[in-house]
Amino acid sequence: MDDEVVPLRATTVAPAFTLARSPHARLALNSLRDRPVVLVFYPMDWEPVSREELTLYEDYATDFARLGAQVVGISVDHAYSHEAFARTARLRFPLLADFQPRGAVARRYGVYHPRLGVSARALFVLDGRRIIRFSAAYPDLLNPGVDDVLTTLEALDQDPTGTRSEARRPPT
Repeated sequence: MDDEVVPLRATTVAPAFTLARSPHARLALNSLRDRPVVLVFYPMDWEPVSREELTLYEDYATDFARLGAQVVGISVDHAYSHEAFARTARLRFPLLADFQPRGAVARRYGVYHPRLGVSARALFVLDGRRIIRFSAAYPDLLNPGVDDVLTTLEALDQDPTGTRSEARRPPT
């Protein structure tokens, strides 16, 4: 099937990228070094399940912050659409535009639907060294929730060899 998605697997180094965060600003994955990152690929702004999923992550913002993680949403929509959608949905985490070339980052992560021209619904949890620690793709009509992401982040928080634990501790 040519529309099958196969997300990059855990233990893979996450591909670097720089995408538009707004019409006038860009965000590079490498700028989020030394902390966990949750990459949330979703089909489109304004799509009901995407709105439900993204507002759920906003509802758990304090849990993500407690674990030192940055949530980043990625879809093929333009940065102007992201700005309006984030404002309406009251999202404070960045939404990045994988717009031109369409779906280039989603393709690198193995989660692009070429026939539909959108990202699949997928989650990746990266550690502070940019190693993928969790990855999964979901049916487009399913909200994956937060349990797998929080479980992975909690495990990273307990990992004494990870860069995340050291980055969070105050100096003694």
